[in-house]
Amino acid sequence: MNFLTALAAFAVAIGILVVVHELGHYTVARWCGVKILKFSVGFGKPLLVWKSPKTGTEWTLSALPLGGFVKMLDERETESPVVAADLPYAFNRQSVGKRIAIVAAGPVANFLLAIVLFAATFVGGVSEPVAQLATPPAGTLAARAGLTGGELVTGFRSNATAQTQPVVSWADLHWKLLDAAMDRSTAVLQTKSGADETAGHVQDSHDYPLDFSQMPVGVETDPDHDVVDILGFSPGGMEPTIAAVEAGSPAQRAGLAAQDRVIAIDGVPVKDVSAFVRAVQAHGSQPLSLQVERNIEGNKQRLTFEVTPATVVDSTSGKTVGRIGAEMSGQLRSVTVHYGPLQALRMGVEKTWDISKFSVRIFGRMLTGEASLKNLSGPVTIADYAGRSARLGLSSFISFLALVSISLGVLNLMPIPVLDGGHLLYYSAEAITGKAVSVRVQSVLQRAGIVCILALSIIALFNDLTRLIHF
Repeated sequence: MNFLTALAAFAVAIGILVVVHELGHYTVARWCGVKILKFSVGFGKPLLVWKSPKTGTEWTLSALPLGGFVKMLDERETESPVVAADLPYAFNRQSVGKRIAIVAAGPVANFLLAIVLFAATFVGGVSEPVAQLATPPAGTLAARAGLTGGELVTGFRSNATAQTQPVVSWADLHWKLLDAAMDRSTAVLQTKSGADETAGHVQDSHDYPLDFSQMPVGVETDPDHDVVDILGFSPGGMEPTIAAVEAGSPAQRAGLAAQDRVIAIDGVPVKDVSAFVRAVQAHGSQPLSLQVERNIEGNKQRLTFEVTPATVVDSTSGKTVGRIGAEMSGQLRSVTVHYGPLQALRMGVEKTWDISKFSVRIFGRMLTGEASLKNLSGPVTIADYAGRSARLGLSSFISFLALVSISLGVLNLMPIPVLDGGHLLYYSAEAITGKAVSVRVQSVLQRAGIVCILALSIIALFNDLTRLIHF
């Protein structure tokens, strides 16, 4: 069922994104007076065909709904000569400015779609974990900054901006941290203690300076790990309460039971689930003293248990970790963030711009060797995430569509022949020199571009397979 969900979500996502891309080309071409011969939704055998009596454009729905294409009148792509009456409407007869606009319209349409999709999620309301921090592992950037866990982040200021930007959720904080890490800049976290004001507790404000230039080399472009997590930042606020204990597990043999709330490990206080899990995983085959709080006949009592985690191989990371066989309960505190239409649109523009910049940076670093080619993802990974986001709900799937739409727009603007960016390169050179790039040069570059795209596709598919079977 998960496979079918992923396949269906992938087909819908790619179909929507590529058709929007081609509609961008189509719309601007029509504005510029270019004759459109055919617009196909999908590839392969035509299932439905309709020809517009007004424009002569043939609209086709084909059997394989993974994208589409738009075919314009072009003297270079016809076997028979174009009739004299149609010559003014041929793409190749248009001014260089019009040709640039038509080619650029596809990627621009993808960016506009992302803006609209993000804005729609902001207007509809986004439920996200609050920006409360978990206890950071010792030695991480977060720990060295003095963060101990439980802090509620309310503001973020990097050296790129003089103003402190409000932090409304964990996703918002994650993006700001990631952006600062990519720049290796300095920043300041503005926090309050995680205590609940409604419970009568005082929330102390504190600023924590962060210096991302002290990160290990290459950590910000590691495709296998989340750099924000590596730096010690993860969502917290979830009490380490045991939900269930596996039969025959180290936890059961030690005497632990459901509803026990872990207070300390080896005398060290445990503030949240992530700190508890890290401690257990780091002590495979090593005895631990767990102090828990248990409700006995209506009275809370503190008990101590000795438990030795079993040693297992983690299926995700492939590393050997400790495990006691206890399922943890609890839920991260969340906040539903709503915005007005204009503010949502502005935020959609900002988010699309930020993600586009980040994507360009990653592409640039891959080209210079500063980032691993493992960052490339292919159809298998995209299908997997399409299925996951679809199962999480409409809002998640819309956000996924926006992200992939941005990636498609950025990829197509890369100056690689056969892509829109390659054609823009030709037309830009023509605009500067006043001479069109010769057919012979374009033919040579076209072959090189095909080789480049094939190589990138093979690498992306290989990365997909390595993620799938962990070799």
